[in-house]
Amino acid sequence: MAKKKTWLDKLNESKQPYIVKLEKAFAGIPAESNLLIPSPKLIDEYIQHIGYGKQIDSKTMRNDLALEHNADNTCPVTTGIFLRIVAEANYEKLQQGQSIEVISPFWRVIEPNSTLAKKLTFGQEFLKQRIAEESE
Repeated sequence: MAKKKTWLDKLNESKQPYIVKLEKAFAGIPAESNLLIPSPKLIDEYIQHIGYGKQIDSKTMRNDLALEHNADNTCPVTTGIFLRIVAEANYEKLQQGQSIEVISPFWRVIEPNSTLAKKLTFGQEFLKQRIAEESE
């Protein structure tokens, strides 16, 4: 039986972002749009550049990534999935002893009361605590 992948394994997969042309409307995005399908690494790299104490919502992140990659939009579905991978993988790094200063600050993108936050294995309180500490 194959070993179950860790969140870090999923983060470090060699998936590359790519663009698809939508044949029909999807998630409020019109047909014929160029849609960026990001990668977990791309989301991770974006988050690493968010300044201390700043909060950016996922819609802003998707818009920024689309502009950066000459696309009309970024897929909200894969972005949500990959944002969870980034959060869980970086939390794994913390559990392995890396310091909070060197991991990607995923709490700057995930709203503590969001649907995504409720799915995280480590819970919403960690997000609230990190946001509170950075806003002091």
